[in-house]
Amino acid sequence: MKTSASIVRITGTGSALPEKILTNADMSKIVDTNDEWITTRTGIKERRIASENMATSDLSILAAKNALASAELSASDIDVIIVATCTPDHFFPSVSCIVQNALGAKRAAAFDVSAACSGFIYALSVGKSLLESGAYQRALIIGADLLSKFTDWKDRSTCVLFGDGAGAMVLEVDTHSTKSTAPSILSVDLGADGSHTDILKIPGGGSRHPITTENYQDNPPHIHMDGKEVYKHAVTHMIETANRALEKAGKKPEDLALLIPHQANLRIIESIAKRMNLPMEKVFLNIHKYGNMSAATTIVALDEARRKGQLKSGDLIELIAFGAGLTWGATVIQW
Repeated sequence: MKTSASIVRITGTGSALPEKILTNADMSKIVDTNDEWITTRTGIKERRIASENMATSDLSILAAKNALASAELSASDIDVIIVATCTPDHFFPSVSCIVQNALGAKRAAAFDVSAACSGFIYALSVGKSLLESGAYQRALIIGADLLSKFTDWKDRSTCVLFGDGAGAMVLEVDTHSTKSTAPSILSVDLGADGSHTDILKIPGGGSRHPITTENYQDNPPHIHMDGKEVYKHAVTHMIETANRALEKAGKKPEDLALLIPHQANLRIIESIAKRMNLPMEKVFLNIHKYGNMSAATTIVALDEARRKGQLKSGDLIELIAFGAGLTWGATVIQW
């Protein structure tokens, strides 16, 4: 039963990345670009690329196993699995069902959430609400995307930006057990604006433009992005959602020990930090290593910060993201 004192805690995190590293030097052999051009415009030095036979579920399963190990739980302990992805293995079945079977989480409900790069925070919000409702006790939340599978490798304005990865988080209702000192989720804020669907999308492959020989050229299953428009909206909305989530938690930007922003572009991140009056020392960066991993980005970064020992008990952490839709979201965590 839910009580007014219900607290949802993060008891484990994990991540998984492909082995293949594609550097900027490698990119210069694919398209007309170079390391200086990419680095000065994006902050990206390299990215991880999935092998031809790897699917989103494969990385999701690995990240989930690492998160369960971190939480000291088995798959049979999980009540619900939520996967945030915009690059599923198939239209159906869901990635979450494939993960459920692979893990052996036989009693877990399973479904996917699609909110592009904001997907993990959307999925976390849903999982948090399900646990607070009293319906479930433990949730496995996964953010995973293989954007390399949908990248136009002839378009230098987009192909340099994206990488592949997966991250996972275990949420549990606080039952006053030994895990009651685990990090807690203080607040979540979500937002969307469907009037800008054309500035960031994959035109082909859905029911609007199924892939056929006739329409492949006009509506390819590749990422299309209006970079200038995306930049403008990303900065504005990530700052707004960050501030709203902090306000809901009764906190201010200066209270943050670490901001973990969506790793889409270093210029965007620097603009956000400046407008929030945060020194870059308080901003987590791994964009130089992984690029934009869509829904995987913030959870992979959180897991990396945890494993590096950058998160201390009592620290206030905030995750913020922005993606196609347009969608955006933020969550404030007390470590």
